[in-house]
Amino acid sequence: MLIEEYAWNLHEQDLKLKNGNLYSASKIKLKDDKLLRNKLMIILEEITQFQLVIWAINISMPLLKYLDNNLQNDPRIEKALDILTQRLKDQLKVSVLRNVGFEINRLSKESTSEISKIAAKCFSQAIAVGHMRGHALVSSDYCINLANLLNKSPTVERQGQIDIAKKVIGNKSNELLWTVD
Repeated sequence: MLIEEYAWNLHEQDLKLKNGNLYSASKIKLKDDKLLRNKLMIILEEITQFQLVIWAINISMPLLKYLDNNLQNDPRIEKALDILTQRLKDQLKVSVLRNVGFEINRLSKESTSEISKIAAKCFSQAIAVGHMRGHALVSSDYCINLANLLNKSPTVERQGQIDIAKKVIGNKSNELLWTVD
């Protein structure tokens, strides 16, 4: 894959060329399956940023149901997805997406429950993958953080993330699929 397909951001392109990868240990304190996280990192290194955006949205959207009730149908969610779609079609500048990313991050600040805050962070990081691919694993880690809060298995969640990545890889048409089922 071309470096421009791997990362759209010049800084991330330089990091990839110098270091061979972008990802590191989680900066979020969580109970995780480290082996599956490492397996996921390897898989994510092999996909384009376009595919990575689709993957990140697919792992984060199901968690929107955990937003506080007053935030679940917030128009900023649809706006963010619309702006992200336009970005993927190269119809607008990255600065527009960055601004909507800051806007969508406010959902976390407006959340009253910890579960809602983490679900919002997962989604806002997924939207930010349209700007920088490094946000993908952060979004993924927030998904695990939410699984921890919900007393769900981090192993099951990580395996689900890996399964979604494999489905995205199998989607050779590069359609803008927000669900890959």
